Amino acid sequence: MSTPRIVVIGSGFGGLFATRKLRKANVDITLIAKTSHHLFQPLLYQVATGILSAGEIAPSTREILRKQKNVQVILGLVVDIDTENRIVHWRNHNRPEQTPYDILIVAAGAGQSYFGNDHFAVFAPGMKSIDDALELRARIFGAFELAELETDPGEIEKLLTFVVVGAGPTGVEMAGQIRELASHTLRGEFRNFDPAKARVILMDGADRPLPVFGEKLGDATRDALEKLGVEVRPRSIVTNVDGESVTIKSLDSGEETRIDTVCKVWAAGVQGSELGKVLSERTGVELDRAGRVVVAPDLTIPGHPEIFVIGDLMSVPGVPGVAQGAIQAADFVADQIVARTNGRAPKATAFAYKDKGSMATIARFKAVVSMGNLKLTGFPAWFAWCFLHLLYIVGFKAQVGTLLHWFISFVSNARSERTTTNQQMVGRLALEQLGTGSSGRLVAGEEVRSTTDDSSPETDDDSALSEADEETRDRDETLDAPGK
Repeated sequence: MSTPRIVVIGSGFGGLFATRKLRKANVDITLIAKTSHHLFQPLLYQVATGILSAGEIAPSTREILRKQKNVQVILGLVVDIDTENRIVHWRNHNRPEQTPYDILIVAAGAGQSYFGNDHFAVFAPGMKSIDDALELRARIFGAFELAELETDPGEIEKLLTFVVVGAGPTGVEMAGQIRELASHTLRGEFRNFDPAKARVILMDGADRPLPVFGEKLGDATRDALEKLGVEVRPRSIVTNVDGESVTIKSLDSGEETRIDTVCKVWAAGVQGSELGKVLSERTGVELDRAGRVVVAPDLTIPGHPEIFVIGDLMSVPGVPGVAQGAIQAADFVADQIVARTNGRAPKATAFAYKDKGSMATIARFKAVVSMGNLKLTGFPAWFAWCFLHLLYIVGFKAQVGTLLHWFISFVSNARSERTTTNQQMVGRLALEQLGTGSSGRLVAGEEVRSTTDDSSPETDDDSALSEADEETRDRDETLDAPGK
């Protein structure tokens, strides 16, 4: 009997932990990921605000798995899944490839949702990738730099107004760090204005920040943010975003308010990977409103026991889109696969999520923790947050580097990762205009015309795009993917 071929799509918590759990199994694993790293997404906001470097929260997937001999790591963007013939189609830049499988684990994650207003993304980046965090870093620090050049008080005020949309953990943490950056880190560095006068506005449609944490911790979070100087606007939704402003609507009064601001951060809503649509088209599986795959109790696609969907792409009642959900699903699926290959019964036939609690940091020495009946705020919660996040960072080097940067930032208010470039700020938008397959042609020295320029004639290369490229033009998941 031949060795079972396992293909894992994605190197996040679900994909990586499932792969590692299968290290002793008699299987051949191919892990295909659109990035070269395993991203510790909960700390992206610290990259965006200059506390941590990208490498400290995104160690190389290949290095993590170097000692696991039954796995091959491939950098590629999955563009299609032939579920009938069990073949995954992917590409690295403009080089198409395919990999057959006996068992498929789809852990492709989720992206940002703008609730049908995708044009907001031009002016209000989300925070789901290293590229997103570096772009936001360039936008945040760039706003302060532009304010130093301005003489018009109104323009300075606009540049120093930061709006964070979404008051979940990411939004709360981002708002708190921008406030601390302005009030402490940048103090005395500018001559034309006082950074401490910057406005940081956090808005959400819910009644209070961190609604899933409950009323008590949500109110405590709001109090802590307001003491820092963050303006919290609950029960407010965004109706428009442009380069110069955000328009919000009160759910209570119905009144709309325009806020002049250049730098916006979108931390509201998630949308399942485009591979969810691919699986739905190929298998008929149901998707929920967020584009996530509605899986069977054993996390397979109904009618396809060889395909598992885990992590943020799976839709399971009661399972939140957090790291623990992905990790526990990875453990469950790994046991299912080992049971099949060894001819034994699995430990469980249906996935059961165990809620280990939630936590979010607000600012230096301030956090909230909810673990069952245990509710913590302030320094004890912040210490618990630091300990557990450090524990889940993969790799000793990354853990040590993170600890050192935390020590510097929390003791002195200094931030050592403040380097920004123009490329970080505009790279995403430029690649979107250039279109699918552009990076491969750019590095080959070929001419690439903007796909938004209707007056430009097609180049020979454009007309010769592969059939796979044409079919998947709208399926690319990320701008830092090698297929871009």
